[in-house]
Amino acid sequence: MPAARETLLEAAGAALAARPWPAVRMVDVAAAAGVSRQTLYNEFGGKSGLGRALVRREGERYLEGVERALTVPGRTAERLAAVAEWTVRAARAYPLVRALLTGFWDPDLPAAGRAPGPGELARTVRDRAVAVLMPAADAERCELAVRLALSYVVAPGEEPGAGELLRLLSAQNRTAGAR
Repeated sequence: MPAARETLLEAAGAALAARPWPAVRMVDVAAAAGVSRQTLYNEFGGKSGLGRALVRREGERYLEGVERALTVPGRTAERLAAVAEWTVRAARAYPLVRALLTGFWDPDLPAAGRAPGPGELARTVRDRAVAVLMPAADAERCELAVRLALSYVVAPGEEPGAGELLRLLSAQNRTAGAR
């Protein structure tokens, strides 16, 4: 039931946006999705299974956004700035993405289960960037873009614009080239 599964995940995401995970009730998620509670249990096994699936889906959506950012027209530094900008925006907008990127799991969120840790997720983003941008980019620049974005997630400040991120990434490239 792929359609029911996605509808249930959408309903669970909406419920989580409205209240903490411990207050999310399976009966409410099923009703919002327009399916029976038994269908929900058949699909996910229980609330913890639903939570793990929700965490996985948010991680996948974040990585899909990374892929989109890597395909924006422009130079390598512009694409890496787009990845960094997306990372900051996604972490601010989606608590599950923020938890995946930082490793901090608020008790109001579903448990991660076997979700990738922050280091693993950063390496995945770096590796995808290298794969898309090669030979124009090296792993060090891709890693820098991810870590720069994570610094804005962990220590929030004014959201950086693409121009600021591009300047920082371009400056690093000139410094590395001067060595």
